[in-house]
Amino acid sequence: MNPTAGRPARLLVMLSGSGRTLDNLIACIDRGELNARVAAVVASKPCRGLEIARRHGIPTVIIERRLHPHELDDLVEQHRTDWVVLAGYLRLVPVTDRTRGRIINIHPALLPDFGGPGMHGMAVHTAVVNAAKRGEVTESGCTVHYADEQYDTGDTILQMRCPVHPTDTPQQLADRVFELELQAYPEALRRLIANDRPH
Repeated sequence: MNPTAGRPARLLVMLSGSGRTLDNLIACIDRGELNARVAAVVASKPCRGLEIARRHGIPTVIIERRLHPHELDDLVEQHRTDWVVLAGYLRLVPVTDRTRGRIINIHPALLPDFGGPGMHGMAVHTAVVNAAKRGEVTESGCTVHYADEQYDTGDTILQMRCPVHPTDTPQQLADRVFELELQAYPEALRRLIANDRPH
C-alpha cells in the first residue's frame, strides 16, 4: 500500500448491510469533496450495499465467512488499495503487516465506551440510551478509528458528538448519530489522504 501522491486514493469498502455509508462516500467523491475512488466492495453476505456498488459499476466480492489474512492481502493487491474502509462490516478483519495502519472503521458511539464484541447497530444505541436514563451519560456520537486485532480498540482518528436526551429512543439516537457519521467518515478520510501516510 503506497502513498497516494496526489492521485485519488483507492478505497476497498467492506460492508454487511444497507450500504448507506458507501452511498455517502460515493456522493462525496462525485461532488469532488473527497479525492478518492471506491476500487471494490467486499460484503460478508448478499445485501443492499452490493446493489449500490453494482449500480455505480464498482466490482464486488461476497465472502460469507471470516477472511483469512492472505485473502485480505490478495484483495488489497488485486484492487491496488490505499485504504480499507469498514462500513458496517460485522466481522473482525485480519490485520496484516501489509494492512496495519491502513484499515479504518466507524463506530456509532464515543469509544472507548460502548464498544467491543456485540456492540454494533441498535445494540450500541440501546446501551447508550439506557445509560442516559440512569444519568450516566449526556452525549453520544461516532468514532472513526484505526482497526486492529480486536473490536473497537484501535487509535482514534476523530470523534463527533451529539446530545443524548433522557426521552430518546434508541432509533432517535441512531438517526442523530448517523447524521454525524455522514460527516465524520469523509472528514477522516480527507485527513488521512492529505497526510498520505499510514498510522
